[in-house]
Amino acid sequence: MSDRSPSAATPENDPVSPDLFGALPDPQVQAPRPAEQPAVPGSRRAARASAASSPASSASPSDEGAAAPAEHHDPFHSTLEALFHHETEPPTAPKRKKRRGCLIALLVVFVLVAGAAGGGLWVWNAYGDKISEVMGWGPSKDFEAGQATGNALVTIKKGDGGQQISRALYDAGVTKTSGVFYDMLVKENIATTFYPGVYKLELKMTAAAALKALNDPKNKMQNSAVIPEGLSVAETISRIAQSVDVPLADLQAAVKNPADYGVNAPSLEGWLFPALYEFPPGATAKDVVSTLVQRTRESLSAAGVPSADEQRVLTIASIIQREARAEGDFYKVSRVIQNRLDQGMKLQMDSTAQYGYGELHSGSASTSDAAQTDDNPWNTYVIDGLPKTPIANPGDKAIDAAMHPAAGSWLYFVTVNMDTGETVFSNTYEEHQKYVAQMQEWCKAHPDSGC
Repeated sequence: MSDRSPSAATPENDPVSPDLFGALPDPQVQAPRPAEQPAVPGSRRAARASAASSPASSASPSDEGAAAPAEHHDPFHSTLEALFHHETEPPTAPKRKKRRGCLIALLVVFVLVAGAAGGGLWVWNAYGDKISEVMGWGPSKDFEAGQATGNALVTIKKGDGGQQISRALYDAGVTKTSGVFYDMLVKENIATTFYPGVYKLELKMTAAAALKALNDPKNKMQNSAVIPEGLSVAETISRIAQSVDVPLADLQAAVKNPADYGVNAPSLEGWLFPALYEFPPGATAKDVVSTLVQRTRESLSAAGVPSADEQRVLTIASIIQREARAEGDFYKVSRVIQNRLDQGMKLQMDSTAQYGYGELHSGSASTSDAAQTDDNPWNTYVIDGLPKTPIANPGDKAIDAAMHPAAGSWLYFVTVNMDTGETVFSNTYEEHQKYVAQMQEWCKAHPDSGC
């Protein structure tokens, strides 16, 4: 509920054309007319002559039947447009090699000439990113060799291709940008087979080093899976089936009866502990599930949870796991939950409404009106007290927070910055509403940040 809050009422760049250099008109050698001197290379006259001889400067059928008057034609702008927006079939590779030097020289001349005429700022604003890319002035998209350090775990799922793996490497902090690994595969025409599983790599690796590491069997953890915090049972067993040699159907059958694992609850929701697992060869679905449940019991014991209180603590911990944006807020969110329960207030936690309605992982922090008003035993906008079961699998920190809430009298909290996770806690509804307005203003300014 980090971006929403309980309340007393209601709640990477357009690539340059693959043949950028083919956009230049073929050089033509012409004898100067008797009455004129040859145009000085790089002058406006030379640019006009080049533009006039280029197909990009001629009128198209969509120009309402007539070309623009010559005196209003801007050859400088037209030629730049031809350079960066050419869409015809690319010429052969030899032509590109011959013209690369010409293109770079011409770009420099254009910038210099435009600057002398007072148009340099316009050129840079319009084409600076593309000029920087061609000239190699921008920052590198790859880490430098020798920077690799630390450890990183990368999961390759069944069916993942180069693009998905490239993104996974970036998300794990292995590569510098999300597309550099995939771009390398395409540019160098690399064909390789990636096998599902968990791989041990390093942080800040070059794309080439990451590829070498993924192809080294020593880096692949056998029959392993990484389960992040906050997933439901359905998502957890799906993750396992994608990297462990156990069929999903077997796992679905294995989680149906919690009593098989000594769990007295309607489901195993909250009981499949999030962690890195490596299972022995031949492990069955029940072996896998049993391992996760046992790990949950270890966490409950470490936090001092009495056996009779396990389900209640896991339920509170699951809400904390879904609501708190930063680990530093776990214990404060726990206090808000406890304070509301003590005062007989509805919890009004959006995560519970989203879970009950089936939109827990919809990608939006906000709850739909339909989910918020739906009458189901998990929606704490409707029911009193705690939801019927946990809503996700909590980690060690959330379980400990559920048992040891921070000291405070807060009844409300709202995340005012979805990017940083900054969350403000309040004692009164009036104070809380000021921060809700702050959150709403932030969301208006950042519409693509998951509000």
